[in-house]
Amino acid sequence: MIQTNVTTNASPHFRLLTDDQVERIKAAAFEVLEKVGFKVHHLGVRKMFKSAGATVQDEIVKVPEFIVQGCLSTAPKGWTLFDRQGRRAMDVSGRNSYYGTSTASPNTKDALTGEYHETRIEDLARAAHVADALENIDWVMPMGSIQDVPSQAAELHEFSTTVCNTTKPIVFLAYSPRGTELIYDMATQIAGSPEALREKPFLVLYPEPISPLVMPEDVAERIFVAADRGLPQMMGPAIQPGATGPVTMAGAVAQGVAESMFCVTVAQLRRPGCPVGLGCNFGIMDMAQALMSVGSPEMSLALTAQAEVAQSIGLPTWGLAGATDSKCLDAQAGAEAAYQILAQGMGGLNLIHDVGYMDMSMACAVEQLVLGNDIIGMAKRFLGGFDVSEEQLALDVISQVGPGGHFLQQKHTMQHFRKELWRPSIFTRQPMEAWKAEGSLNVEDRVRKKIRNILETHQPLALPDKVLEDLERIKIEGEKELTKS
Repeated sequence: MIQTNVTTNASPHFRLLTDDQVERIKAAAFEVLEKVGFKVHHLGVRKMFKSAGATVQDEIVKVPEFIVQGCLSTAPKGWTLFDRQGRRAMDVSGRNSYYGTSTASPNTKDALTGEYHETRIEDLARAAHVADALENIDWVMPMGSIQDVPSQAAELHEFSTTVCNTTKPIVFLAYSPRGTELIYDMATQIAGSPEALREKPFLVLYPEPISPLVMPEDVAERIFVAADRGLPQMMGPAIQPGATGPVTMAGAVAQGVAESMFCVTVAQLRRPGCPVGLGCNFGIMDMAQALMSVGSPEMSLALTAQAEVAQSIGLPTWGLAGATDSKCLDAQAGAEAAYQILAQGMGGLNLIHDVGYMDMSMACAVEQLVLGNDIIGMAKRFLGGFDVSEEQLALDVISQVGPGGHFLQQKHTMQHFRKELWRPSIFTRQPMEAWKAEGSLNVEDRVRKKIRNILETHQPLALPDKVLEDLERIKIEGEKELTKS
């Protein structure tokens, strides 16, 4: 007898859009680019598009579909990220999902006291330190916008503080083209050379145009910096349906796809073949508060739809999960984070960021990150499914045990239970008596206890002294240059 596919992985996932709906959204995005166009403040970008065959009138650039399609075809269908030690870390392609921290908030919910305050360098160091120890956090962003350094050079402090406290891949924001270059100079010192960094990239640039349909000069320059170095970048337009995009999900997604496609086209016209992602953000406008929600179901709905369009093209995708509008670690924080983490994992989004956002993205919180780590572990176990094979079906074991027996002493149980049965590190499974005996700790108590334990026992791998000296030199000299002091 011949058996085919004897080992089958049963794994849950879903499709939101039909193939026809994906094509309709793509067609709408192409129409936006060709008939509405982009307002481009960068003269060089306008000239580049005109040479490629686009229509340019003053600052408005209208791009025919053939130009965009050509650029989408030259972009790599995914890329590999490494950690800062040069070890392969993430295959950013297909439906592979990886979860990362929040970023860029002016405020921090203190990891040890729970109090809100302006984000400081020590907050980013502590956040990266904890993230380095969390098994389900795959990559890291500087967890906040530092307020206790000169704002013109904040990205230098944010990157150097983060990279010194974790070996995991980093996605970074930069606030100026020169700041972007200086961050790459730091990364080059860590990798050893520009060629080594290009061969084994451990960082990804995250440039954001302005919605709706505006390309600022400095954003274009940042895209050029990454493209010229052949290093990955994830395009990140951010749309608020009803405010900076149509309130209807289909319209918002179509606009988001158009904006991301435009950014990809800029990169590919600059350097064909440079690694890019077709990402987008959707922060839902709460019409009663006139504020952006990161806990709404529509956010994951739009992100998943946009990702399915990107997947149809074969480009890496971008998500936002593990975030909450809540101000404390309560049921709302857990429910919103869990919904997003599972929904976007089932949608197969690649780089899913902002685990740790609280207060409608106005604050980063290590405690929300630690809670999210447990939720991600649960989601990864569910999304990993299970094998259907002779060994896994265990018919011989069932036969040996027979009616009325038990499986606790079976070798098969010992061989498989650690992989098959997920265990939480924060959620309790204690009997009532044991829970009371240990102090009746709630989730927030246990999260805070775990944070303290990580800070006391986990030591991130230090960079060599010579590299640390080079990073400090670049930071000091760069700050003087950027602040003109």
